[in-house]
Amino acid sequence: MLVDFTALPETARIWIYQSNRSFTPDELEAIGNQLDDFLGHWTAHGQNLKAGYEIKYKRFLIIGLDQSGQSATGCSIDASVHFIQNLEKKYTVELLDKMNVSYKQGEFVAYKTLLEFKAMAKQKAVSKNTIVFNNLVATKGEYLEHWEVPASESWHARFV
Repeated sequence: MLVDFTALPETARIWIYQSNRSFTPDELEAIGNQLDDFLGHWTAHGQNLKAGYEIKYKRFLIIGLDQSGQSATGCSIDASVHFIQNLEKKYTVELLDKMNVSYKQGEFVAYKTLLEFKAMAKQKAVSKNTIVFNNLVATKGEYLEHWEVPASESWHARFV
């Protein structure tokens, strides 16, 4: 069952998929429609899952699931991964590689491999104050409080 992302509780489980590039306005509209359809029919053991999403900075797909009624299961999680894999193919993007880093350069969102980010840290091109996106947050509450943070407050701290 598709719900407005803002209506999900702070305990909702979160999955964040970052794209290696920004989506175009047409792609964003199409992806929104596909997310509406997928989440509107997403189930676990025949029970509707109460889920919502938002798209941030034209490149992050954030899916939230209220697990208070029905939790995700192996099959439902597999279905969501398959859905994301199809988006990757359709739009020729990377969404599942968690080892890449997105960070802010002013209002611009940059995307680098972890090796490139480490090299930039060594060259002082990024610092502990660089705003990074911590895509490892697990709940909506963590997402709201700890997703966009200085590198010093994230797992990125070991590199800066």
